[in-house]
Amino acid sequence: MAEGPWFYCLKHHTVETRDGCAERHRLGPFATQAEAEEALQKVAERNERADAEDRAWERGGSSD
Repeated sequence: MAEGPWFYCLKHHTVETRDGCAERHRLGPFATQAEAEEALQKVAERNERADAEDRAWERGGSSD
């Protein structure tokens, strides 16, 4: 089994090791293959949180 670090390839939508695609096509590095598999979910969650903070800031309040 290959060892990490692990990356999520945005071009091929797969998890790969450092020998994969060029850095511009991937997210990471991640310590485990499982973390890399969840990369897009983490991005979506962070974007959602940042969007909520932006909306709260625009209203002059908190995101809570």
